[in-house]
Amino acid sequence: MKTIFLRALEAEDKAATLIASIRNPEATLGRQRFEVKMASFGLLPRSPFAYWVSDNLRQLFQRLPPFEAEGRTVRQGLATADDFRFLREWWELKAAVPRLMEERWFPFAKGGASSPFYADLHLVVNWQRGGLEIQNNLNERGGVRSNVWMLRDTAAKFFFRPGLTYPARPHGSGWFSVVPRRCIFSHNGPMVFADGDSLPIWLAVLNARSFHHLVQLMMARGQGGSGQTLTYEVGMIACTPVPRLQKEDEIELRDLAQRAWSIKRSLDSCMETSHAFALPAVLQVAGDTLPARAITWSKLVSARDAEFSAIQSEIDERCFELYGIDLPDRRAIIEGFGADAEFPNAAVDGDPDCDSEVDEQENPEGSSDLPNLGGQLVSWVAGVAFGRYDVRLATATRSLPAEPEPFDPLPVCSPAMLTGDDGLPLMRSPAGYPVAFPDNGILVDDRGHALDLATAARLVFDEVFKPNGEVWWNQVGTLLDPRDHDLRTWLASSFFEYHLKRHSKSRRKAPILWQLSLPSGHYSIWLYAHRLTRDSFFQIQNDVVVPKLAHEERKLTSFIQSAGSIPSATERKEIAEQEAFVDELRSFLDEIKRVAPLWNPLLDDGVSLTMAPLWRLVQHKPWQKELKNKWSELAAGKYDWAHVAMHLWPERIVPKCATDRSLAIAHGLEDVFWGEGGDGIWSPRHTPTRPVDELVRERTSIAVKAALQGLTEASASNGSTAGTRRSSG
Repeated sequence: MKTIFLRALEAEDKAATLIASIRNPEATLGRQRFEVKMASFGLLPRSPFAYWVSDNLRQLFQRLPPFEAEGRTVRQGLATADDFRFLREWWELKAAVPRLMEERWFPFAKGGASSPFYADLHLVVNWQRGGLEIQNNLNERGGVRSNVWMLRDTAAKFFFRPGLTYPARPHGSGWFSVVPRRCIFSHNGPMVFADGDSLPIWLAVLNARSFHHLVQLMMARGQGGSGQTLTYEVGMIACTPVPRLQKEDEIELRDLAQRAWSIKRSLDSCMETSHAFALPAVLQVAGDTLPARAITWSKLVSARDAEFSAIQSEIDERCFELYGIDLPDRRAIIEGFGADAEFPNAAVDGDPDCDSEVDEQENPEGSSDLPNLGGQLVSWVAGVAFGRYDVRLATATRSLPAEPEPFDPLPVCSPAMLTGDDGLPLMRSPAGYPVAFPDNGILVDDRGHALDLATAARLVFDEVFKPNGEVWWNQVGTLLDPRDHDLRTWLASSFFEYHLKRHSKSRRKAPILWQLSLPSGHYSIWLYAHRLTRDSFFQIQNDVVVPKLAHEERKLTSFIQSAGSIPSATERKEIAEQEAFVDELRSFLDEIKRVAPLWNPLLDDGVSLTMAPLWRLVQHKPWQKELKNKWSELAAGKYDWAHVAMHLWPERIVPKCATDRSLAIAHGLEDVFWGEGGDGIWSPRHTPTRPVDELVRERTSIAVKAALQGLTEASASNGSTAGTRRSSG
């Protein structure tokens, strides 16, 4: 005996739909009317109340093997319980040495937005000594905050293995993408594993409409579920049926998956924060003008999207055949019951997951509009000026590396970066390199200065677009700064905002080009984070700001002397503006002097904590507020695991290491305060191996303490930001 179900969820006129289902059963059967044996619900795991499912689809769960069989498995990964402490953006860290197993930071698959076949892993996790610092990060009750103790088997057997990941809680469909070797995965980004070299095959199958539909049937979802939040639980993926494959099926699916991955990765090659970044979009195509190149790039992207859609359709069709899904069921899977089918267009990435791991500005570099393409270009040019990116890739005097295999370990540096034969960043201009860059990572916004950023950027334009560097400089400046038509003005007033947005992901802000400015915006110093040392602010003080102030003071004296005893209105205005500028420079220099003695950058702490002592020197208001908050929290003891905290407040932190093993590990004091018993359990030592006061004394500097007191007592500058920005020279 069958039970009749009438469906009117998608109908605008539900009453009319119900009446039609009753009066015309044959016409509405399988669309609004369903006749189901109640016992058949038990054919699906969890017995979901999926009345719309055909008997053929239900029987797939009985006829075919589950995914977790024959050497295949699914695992949930790490929950750090303190992402701010244990996660970083990959570009945030200084690439000093290759990322090997015994090191600290490893690529981390955290879920986030769904992306089929390919998704760059922008996060890294602190897994030094097998995640020992995470393991010992305790809550107020003394329990381990993370789930790391439950992952002993997973960590030992599956961390660092290649696999496929997906967002555990997607919005729409949970796409599967490649995770290379030497990576760690999250509880929000579970992974599937398979024996041998079969992962590309399963990459194709798991991204097919048929597989997703079968997963969602177990949630009583699968038709017309647009906007619904799903949870792709590990157990559900494990028990979803997969087709039995012959050798020729495997060859075909492997080839399709490889092609799909390659296309998706190629579209990522213009993204500055991607491991695949090679060149900005407008330098990957030809054209005499920026609009012409924008059109060519847009056509190229459209062609690649179309090719990807064709591959996805081919995978879908092939998997329908392999599953033995007939035409009526295929139509129901693809079309759903209403206008909004649950499966998104294959050429478009899935929506951000509902776990709040998505970027605040989702993929801002992916747009093909002219301002974004112009911004991409200038951002790359600035990177070349600082020595981060290799200009020779744009002039074809150096070749891009070959495309890696999907499961190859992620590189330490993107292909765009200026590296040596060892694959690590170069700190000095190599012999014959056409664009010199500052070894100390310091440039300024100061027309006529030897370290002027705009001048350096213009030289890059000349090298890339010769003999038309000036033409391109002017057209990009007109595009980005319609009012002044001046790329120099855009670099000074808008570039940091652009850079900050494009270096912010997963609610983490990590700019690596820092702008320190006067409140008026009349003068800026730019710093490349990866080149900074303990001496950087002494260099800024003595080699940059002191000479600049002396120059402007002489200029002020000249104005006053030229005006005489009865200056004109124009002269009085000029003198007043110059006096205000000189006063700002003096205050700026005072702040540099406060910071210089205590400056000790270590980017392992993360950009925001490293930069926190500089908050008074930052004029970008949202970023200044963020840094000010971080500085207050540092002073209050919220981030005592950070190296900057130990550097500034050792008298507070060293004693804490005696009771907090995680802090002791972070600061290299574990063996001083903790010991391992015969049972393998670590406990505090009754007497540290070295006296606490001696440890504090070693880490305390009179100069640092004096500078810290001065910085704490200083008030923020109240200089006005009104008025038109002017260049000084």
